[in-house]
Amino acid sequence: MDNRSLQLFLHLCDTLHFGRTSEAMHISPSALTRNIQQLEATLDTTLFERDNRSVKLTREGHLFQDYAKQSLGLWQGFRQSLMEETQELQGELSIYCSVTASYSFLYHILSAFRKAHPKIAITLRTGDSEDAINHIIEDNDDLAIGARPDKIPNKLDFKRIATSPLVMIAPANFTVSNKEQEIIKEATWEAWQTMPLILSEKGLIRKRVDAWLQQKNIKPNIYAQVSGNEAIVSMVSLGFGIGVVPKIVLENSPLASQVIELVHKPLLAPIDVGLCAQKKRLQNPVIKALWDSLIT
Repeated sequence: MDNRSLQLFLHLCDTLHFGRTSEAMHISPSALTRNIQQLEATLDTTLFERDNRSVKLTREGHLFQDYAKQSLGLWQGFRQSLMEETQELQGELSIYCSVTASYSFLYHILSAFRKAHPKIAITLRTGDSEDAINHIIEDNDDLAIGARPDKIPNKLDFKRIATSPLVMIAPANFTVSNKEQEIIKEATWEAWQTMPLILSEKGLIRKRVDAWLQQKNIKPNIYAQVSGNEAIVSMVSLGFGIGVVPKIVLENSPLASQVIELVHKPLLAPIDVGLCAQKKRLQNPVIKALWDSLIT
């Protein structure tokens, strides 16, 4: 049982998809399957329940997941202790962020760091921005770029990179009645009870939208609930409704010219975007080096 096997196992725990893990970890699906089977044979237990449709962790798989995380963490800490004598950091660092965040912030975060620490291997995983904080809470990645939650769990630390307003967007050919135009300009959402809304299915922005609507006693006409702010821009550009996204997402979208911002006073507070990590992981020299290199 080597570290590579543990890394493959942990990645599969996260994706629960042999194809995605084999592609991301640069290993053939058959080799990945053999690797997992060897682990199960060594442990004399079943780690995954799998059929043609799904892959699920067994109870033993969950227990071994905790062991694998601890084992790799101890190994990386040991390697760092050996390297402290040479004062040259090397190791692995995993970062989770949305596609928009990778466009907007990664160069700023990593350009100088890569030059200072060329022997640190960086793994980037992209997904929905709403999942960034959970990836850190669940110990799936070392660092994540995401929106600062209204209440940060005690075990997490957050370093702000930027602030982004939340904007209401509509299709470029969007037309409303004169009454609705006045309602929008006055920053009330009564007209939005009839307008179809495209909203995130979860996350900080969705919570703020829901709270605002509840405060105003408005029952929204929700056309679709999607994963990711980029998907909201796409749906709005196609004319399915109007939506709420961070301005930074709109600025980086290839569909920005296909939507318009509705003119009104801000209804929702802006979001802080930054780097998030577990406090205990900041004791790792590799993670701490990147954290400390970020000047806000």
